[in-house]
Amino acid sequence: MPGASDTRRLRALLVAALAVAGTVTAQAAPLTVTVSDDSGKPLADAVVAVLVKGAHTMAAPGASAQISQKDRQFHAQITAIQTGTPVLFPNFDTVRHHVYSFSPVQKFELKLYAGTPAAPVVFDKPGVAVLGCNIHDRMNAWVVVVDTPVFAKTDAAGHATLDVPPGEHLLSSWHARLPDPMVFIDQPLKMGSAAMPVGVTLALAPPT
Repeated sequence: MPGASDTRRLRALLVAALAVAGTVTAQAAPLTVTVSDDSGKPLADAVVAVLVKGAHTMAAPGASAQISQKDRQFHAQITAIQTGTPVLFPNFDTVRHHVYSFSPVQKFELKLYAGTPAAPVVFDKPGVAVLGCNIHDRMNAWVVVVDTPVFAKTDAAGHATLDVPPGEHLLSSWHARLPDPMVFIDQPLKMGSAAMPVGVTLALAPPT
């Protein structure tokens, strides 16, 4: 049962999250981000996130995500979540999997199992985690954890639309083929009160 300090912390996190969400909802305008590589090719499954006026926020209570295993693959291969989000790893295959991450942002092991583990894995720090399976080497996936509720993955055309309030913010971009996929590419963002497009160019490592 949570103590008084835990309750106060949860209330503070909820107030902060609601304050940022309220600001975004009340004053936001659409920001369309187009992500491409240095040859101009659109990049799908890039993650873009806006740190609104430098406010680092945790996920609100009740947030959750799921990364399943089916046909000996992770679904989805790229998952973006807000810091503090618990993630379930259901196994829908007829074989057992052994899911793990050795990444500093969240180290864990879900040893050989079928079905759904009882406890989710909480990603309580921002950063990037690489997932693998000890039984099936070709299985891999990424969890991209951001300190803001304003984030999205790009579609097949390299586009993502975010609701962003006016002001000076930080736009972070990520892709699995960055030379160092453990880091984000940051750039300043000055948002007005009207819809705005912005382009992001990422220099990628050669495909493997």
